[in-house]
Amino acid sequence: QVQLVESGGGLVQPGGSLRLSCTASGIAFGVYDMGWYRQAPGKHRELVATITKGYSTNYVESVKGRFTISRDNAKNTAYLQMNSLKPEDTAVYYCKADRFSSFWGQGTQVTVSS
Repeated sequence: QVQLVESGGGLVQPGGSLRLSCTASGIAFGVYDMGWYRQAPGKHRELVATITKGYSTNYVESVKGRFTISRDNAKNTAYLQMNSLKPEDTAVYYCKADRFSSFWGQGTQVTVSS
């Protein structure tokens, strides 16, 4: 059974930081491309960042220079380090594993507010 479990969300003030984690089980994590997505209330789910099995990364323009995606294959875990957070970053953040099939986590809430 495949499971992706996100953690690390919470309430943070503008300008603050959070690190999200996504731990996978039931898949050969190292051969999957991993991604972080987010969905704000009333909006479509959008791609935030991806990291391939070869460690190539890609970011949506709005988070470039503030967010960093990484992975630790020994821990079956992908991370999203989020710095200089803004109120518009408020959303439920999901991780996704892609190879021939796609798997999603259940999401973790990030709220940026003073």
